[in-house]
Amino acid sequence: MSLTSSEYYHRDLSWLRFNHRVLQEASDKRNPLYERIKFLAIFSSNLDEFFKVRVSAIRQIKKLDKGLRKKLITKPNKLLRKIKKEVNQQQEEFGRIFQTQIIPELQQEGITLVDHTQFSTTQQQFAKAYFQEKFAEKWNPNNNISSDDELFIENEQLYLASVHNDQLVVFKIPSNSPRFIVFPSEDDTYYITFVDDILKYNLTEIYPENTFYSLKVSRDAELYIDNEYSGNLLEKIKDSLSNRNTGQVTRMLIDQNASEELLDALKDELNTNDTDVVLGGTYHNFKDFFGFPNPTGKELSLPNLPPVRNKELSAYDSLFTAISDKDRLLYFPYESYDHVAELLEEAAADQQVSKVKITLYRIAKESRLTKALIDATKNGKDVTVFMETKARFDEQNNIKWGKILEEEGAKVIYSYPGIKVHSKVLCIERIENEKPVLYGYIGTGNFNEKTATLYTDFCLMTKDKKITSELLQVFQVLEREIIIPKSKKLLVSPFTTRSTFLELIDNEIKNAKEGKEAYIILKLNSIQDKRMIDALYEANNAGVKIDMVVRGICCLVPGIEGQSENIRIKSVLGQFLEHGRVYIFANGGEEKLYMGSADWMTRNLDHRIEVITPILDADIHQQLKSYVQWQLDDTVKARIMDAKQKNNYVKQDAKAIHSQQKTYEELVKVNS
Repeated sequence: MSLTSSEYYHRDLSWLRFNHRVLQEASDKRNPLYERIKFLAIFSSNLDEFFKVRVSAIRQIKKLDKGLRKKLITKPNKLLRKIKKEVNQQQEEFGRIFQTQIIPELQQEGITLVDHTQFSTTQQQFAKAYFQEKFAEKWNPNNNISSDDELFIENEQLYLASVHNDQLVVFKIPSNSPRFIVFPSEDDTYYITFVDDILKYNLTEIYPENTFYSLKVSRDAELYIDNEYSGNLLEKIKDSLSNRNTGQVTRMLIDQNASEELLDALKDELNTNDTDVVLGGTYHNFKDFFGFPNPTGKELSLPNLPPVRNKELSAYDSLFTAISDKDRLLYFPYESYDHVAELLEEAAADQQVSKVKITLYRIAKESRLTKALIDATKNGKDVTVFMETKARFDEQNNIKWGKILEEEGAKVIYSYPGIKVHSKVLCIERIENEKPVLYGYIGTGNFNEKTATLYTDFCLMTKDKKITSELLQVFQVLEREIIIPKSKKLLVSPFTTRSTFLELIDNEIKNAKEGKEAYIILKLNSIQDKRMIDALYEANNAGVKIDMVVRGICCLVPGIEGQSENIRIKSVLGQFLEHGRVYIFANGGEEKLYMGSADWMTRNLDHRIEVITPILDADIHQQLKSYVQWQLDDTVKARIMDAKQKNNYVKQDAKAIHSQQKTYEELVKVNS
């Protein structure tokens, strides 16, 4: 996609605009101080992953044959320059927020951040003692990494660098030590310093004429598995995981005050160029601010919103009875994820349950769900687990759990070559009246207790045969019993999702041309696929009203006459990460609503197993539509997605609507 087209916004630049929205939250004084510090950490963590994944992918394009490269619409060098310009601007904004907002406001709360040049006599003594106790044996003049040694800068690790006597000198900051050190309090003020400054202060004893600057590199995190379609894919993934620590440098983040001499020495040593250099502040790895200490005891974060138990489900002794009576919807993290664990635990213990089938994409390191699956195998159930080992950055954990489940007797199926299984589905077979009956679970989020407290996600629990019979076919595909599912209700990628959505859009176009009410409402994480965008442009030109809530990447350009003037897009970012996907179509007065795991990205439509379900229950249909409408009406945390993605907040009228807060309050009311 062109970088300047009025038709399509480039996906990587759009993602950077999403991360800018995260940065806005760090600057938004309506957020408590420590909440804003958390958003600085999220911004930093997001950017690390962007360089490890997306920038590395762009750099791979540069390796292609020149003739082939010329045919590409995206020019990698031009794109990298655009990315660098945007990132540099955001880094400057990040620094301003930290220096001019966060630090002064910490001081107002009695917390002072001090660097090594500001240490009092008492703090100097503390710094020397701390260094002697924790680091002295590892840190001596003869134990540094220098250009005389084989210099290797590890991925995402923190270093202090300088040039001494024309020699590059680099010290690694130990990753197993606390990043923040709280000094003994003085004068009713709490003093906090970075461990970096403890080390810098003591380095002045060793190198009195040198100034040391923070350094961090990001390396290519993709697993480039040769001949993916032959050999043991699981073993290849295991073997290639170590490559993440040795991959090509995609970013060299260095203190903006570093000398040209140091920059040149590092670029030469790391085989990088100016495009790879990003100038940052004095400190890196701001993701460590997730653990920034609060010694005051004051409440400086958003109040905890404890998940509420679903009143209707809790009224039943058995979740199977509850689901038999009616389809059930849960909305995390507002409602408790314990219900999901309890469903699996009940299945494990229930003598009538004969089979459990589940797809696992990202699992918590400690999990009630996996324990329930193990208990099910011990109780004689036939347990089948599809384990996606290509879930980026979770490969090691997934492989670990796959091995444990196999050893406990579960049938574990690992990744397929060339396709990811991204669906979040569960199928339970129960013998009722001597006949097998299916219970289904279809979600938008992973089976992960930890992320279920941070991400907003939906799940449907159903016994409806029209859904469960097709859900079983999805598992039959995964178990290689059938090749293509014959689904009439479920949308299953890569088989029917794209074609069904295009038919639904075409239907709205037809109805608009016939003068009927025609609209499309979408809640997505990302929209990038050109064919889907073109279909929405066509719908726009036919007079279809289109409203969208898009959290992240948005390659569709709204507000262009003759292309997208009927398309309104908002992005909501708040305390929780919006993650659920909902798709609504007017359908000539008989509205259709779907919910599932797929964004409108080419990968989700064509290269992943995704499952999207129609909502057949009228009550749940109305619930989901209300949740989406509250986001469309949000005047507190919503930004307008315009043609240039400026991230302007929606203008707040007399009645402020905070959609996440409203959702929680309504669910508390309903379930009390």
